[in-house]
Amino acid sequence: MAASNPESSVSVPLDTSPIRVTETEAYSFDAAEVARAGRRISDDNITVFADEVHLEYQVRTSGSRRKGFGIRRTRSMKALRGISLAVREGEFVGLVGRNGSGKSSLLRVLAGLEPPSEGLVLTSAQPQLLGVSAALLPELSGEENIRLGLLAMGFSPEVVEAKGSEVTELSNLDDALRMPMRTYSSGMAARLRFAISVAAKPEILMIDEALSTGDAAFMERSRRAMDQMIASAGTVFLVSHAAQQIEEMCTRAVWLDRGRVIADGPARDIARAYRWFAHNLAQGNNDKAEQLLADAALQFKT
Repeated sequence: MAASNPESSVSVPLDTSPIRVTETEAYSFDAAEVARAGRRISDDNITVFADEVHLEYQVRTSGSRRKGFGIRRTRSMKALRGISLAVREGEFVGLVGRNGSGKSSLLRVLAGLEPPSEGLVLTSAQPQLLGVSAALLPELSGEENIRLGLLAMGFSPEVVEAKGSEVTELSNLDDALRMPMRTYSSGMAARLRFAISVAAKPEILMIDEALSTGDAAFMERSRRAMDQMIASAGTVFLVSHAAQQIEEMCTRAVWLDRGRVIADGPARDIARAYRWFAHNLAQGNNDKAEQLLADAALQFKT
């Protein structure tokens, strides 16, 4: 395990346990404190640990024009505001919340793709956020991209041949696999990336909306694949706007709003509370929706 700072490439060895640490100067932890957190994760079977995680972006805005010149300013946008959670082996965690609530930003920080502005993230293995998308090439066929994606994840050519059939079955793209990926819809491409990622059997898998694009058969195959991951003590995160999907597939749900955790608990209870909130919001009952948000924060106090 090593402590790293996004401003520096210097790493401080702590111990030999397989814990990845992301740390920032703005929210400083000393080496002993990080080591204690690492030991706690190992003792409690925690696979993902976040402590007071903040994420802030600097966004450029256009100001008023003066003498023909546009004045450009920057302002801060806070995507995450003090997120803390601990996720254990065998948990299937759904993330719900309206657009802009911070769901995708949280996944990117937990996966190590983006350093937090403040806070600490520890994981027991490298999370995979449908991690082969960068390797897939639009001019190649789906079949060729399956092979490319599996090779990019480190599989030998012999293993690639065996796993290729698993990916083909799970993706359920049939004859489309012989066509270039540039002809795929966004949903088809997401299904192929998901199928390749699951074939790698990662210890921690993070899925951002990819399962919302399939038919009933694809959903059932996806459920079986992730049940197998959970049974082997894996951990899965799923972002979805479909609360019903979270209720049916997940064991736990976290409701985010404006970058904060509103509720964290059993998937069935959180998904139903969120669905009623979202229904009122869609109907224009903003006051009722805000009251439901406050009630959820009290009922599922984190």
